[in-house]
Amino acid sequence: MPVYYVNSYNITNQEEYAKYGPPTIELLHKYGAEVLAADLQAIGVEGKPLQMNAIIKFPSEAAALQCYADPAYQPLKAIRWGSTGNCSMILVHGLEG
Repeated sequence: MPVYYVNSYNITNQEEYAKYGPPTIELLHKYGAEVLAADLQAIGVEGKPLQMNAIIKFPSEAAALQCYADPAYQPLKAIRWGSTGNCSMILVHGLEG
């Protein structure tokens, strides 16, 4: 069953954050992930959206959690933590069938 990371955060250091994307996309592909949406101009229907909002699909919960724990992701995670604020990253299970 697919799972989805739903990420929202504000970018506080654009120059540092620019180092995060390309290697992270490469790592996501290693785990069969697909970026379904990534938006810097989301529309707040209820509440105020944060600056970056993304939805990333993984083929399974195991793949999503392995990607997050991958040693190659740890320095990338540090870049994201150091260049963003008010971050939430939620793993949501897809519906079967």
